[in-house]
Amino acid sequence: MHRRIERRRGEIRLRLPAEERELLRSLPGQLRALLATNDPSLVRLFPKAYGDDAEANAAYEELVRDELVQGRLEALRVLEETADAERLDDEQLAAWIGVLNDFRLVLGTRLDVTEELYASEISPRDPRAPELALYGYLTWLQEQAVQAADAAPQ
Repeated sequence: MHRRIERRRGEIRLRLPAEERELLRSLPGQLRALLATNDPSLVRLFPKAYGDDAEANAAYEELVRDELVQGRLEALRVLEETADAERLDDEQLAAWIGVLNDFRLVLGTRLDVTEELYASEISPRDPRAPELALYGYLTWLQEQAVQAADAAPQ
């Protein structure tokens, strides 16, 4: 399987098949809708800043949550607008990395992903198998995006 995201000759190139691009186009709407809720699967996107201090955490959330949501919405917009692109600039790649990470955090929370989960093979009969496959794909794609971001321009 060839790399989907890589830096070559100073450019960040996307080589995503049509079905993967379609998948990536479908995800932002789902996360955008989720961000408008208090769904428990968002806990890792908005971690507590002050441990068990409910009052301090509430004040912190009131102070920063809207800004954090706006940043995530902007990154979702970038992914939607560039899902069919052949090339990305560094800012667009950074948005992709953030979005892929956010999807992984939400899915990982919902699926209770731990290192032990991947110590053994996942049965195709496991009701979580499709979501775990998506989690694995997003992890793989994010790794390639991070490697492309870290690669020195040539």
